[in-house]
Amino acid sequence: MNRTVRRATLTVADAATEGLDMVTAVIGGAIGAWAGYTYSPDTFSGDWRLALAGGVAVVTAVAVNSLAGLFLTPLRRLLTEARSTVQPITMRKRTAPAAPATLSEGLAQVAAATENDAVSRAASDAWGLDQGDGFLRAEDRWRGYEDGSASFFLAPGVWLHYRTEKNEYGRSAARFTLLTGDGDQPVPIDHVQEIRHQLAARAAGLPAAPVTGDSDQGDVLDDGLTALHTTT
Repeated sequence: MNRTVRRATLTVADAATEGLDMVTAVIGGAIGAWAGYTYSPDTFSGDWRLALAGGVAVVTAVAVNSLAGLFLTPLRRLLTEARSTVQPITMRKRTAPAAPATLSEGLAQVAAATENDAVSRAASDAWGLDQGDGFLRAEDRWRGYEDGSASFFLAPGVWLHYRTEKNEYGRSAARFTLLTGDGDQPVPIDHVQEIRHQLAARAAGLPAAPVTGDSDQGDVLDDGLTALHTTT
C-alpha cells in the first residue's frame, strides 16, 4: 500500500512539474505579446504591430521558461532520485489453486495464502523502517507464517520479526522486533538505524542494548567499535 501511495504521489508531482513548465511558457508568451503590442510605435501598421507582438511573445516565453527552469530543474532532480528508490510494482499473474476436495486441502490452501499475505504485508510495512533503497522491502527475503507474522533473515542468528497488533484506535499496526538465537529479549525496532546499532554491537562483542538517548551508552558502543577497527 505504501509503495502504491508513494508511486502515485510521485506521478502527481511529476505531472505538476511538467504543468508548471508549460504554464510559465504560456504566461511569458502572454506577457510578451501584450507588451509588444501595447508599446509598439503608433506609426506601425496593425500587421507590423501583431508581428512585433508575436516576436516579443516568443522571446519572453523562452526567457521566463528558462528562469523558471532554475527552480524546476532541482525539483525534477529530486523527483528522479525519489522515483529511482521506488521498486517497480511487478504485476504477477497468480492462478488460484483448484477447489479443494477435502477440508484438509482447503486448510492447506488458506495456510499458504496466509503466509504469502504475511510476506506481502511485512515488505510493505517495512517502508516505515527503511525508506532508502528498499533493502527491507524485498519480498523474497521475508518468510511468512500461518499466524500472520513474518521474519527477515539479517545475519546468522539474527532475524527481524514482523507482526501486527491493535493500537489504541483499534486498528492493526505493524510491530517489528529483533530476535536472536541466543535467548535474548526481543528488541523493538522503529528504524533501520537501530538494526545497524544492534548488529554493530554484536560484531564488536558488546551488549546489544536498545538504542536510547543515553549518551554514555552510545559512547561505550562507539569506543568499542573504534577499538575493533583499530585492531583489524
